[in-house]
Amino acid sequence: MKHYLLAMHQPVGDPPPPDVLDPIMRDLDTVREEMKAAGVWVFDGGLHGPDASTVVRLRDGEVLTTDGPYTEGKEHLGGFTVIKAPDLDAALAWARKQAEAVRLLPIEVRPFQGEAED
Repeated sequence: MKHYLLAMHQPVGDPPPPDVLDPIMRDLDTVREEMKAAGVWVFDGGLHGPDASTVVRLRDGEVLTTDGPYTEGKEHLGGFTVIKAPDLDAALAWARKQAEAVRLLPIEVRPFQGEAED
């Protein structure tokens, strides 16, 4: 089975109020439990906003560390799920469930390079 990253992109800024966010989080929890029951869930996590980022890079033989995101943008990676699925179509089906749970936020699906073993 291949591993796929389901990446949720969200706008930079404060999260929505609880009356909006709580139902979304409940729906995401439901999808996570479905994934676990189906044996496709590997792990997931939510991320702090881009202002919590630190970038490490090599420049002219020196390692430099800077605060902030690597790139500025209006959206950032807010969270992710890694799943194992037999093919892209199966991974897309799970991404559709996540997209329905988060309503207007996009879910990007990307396969890991090479075949992942069970």
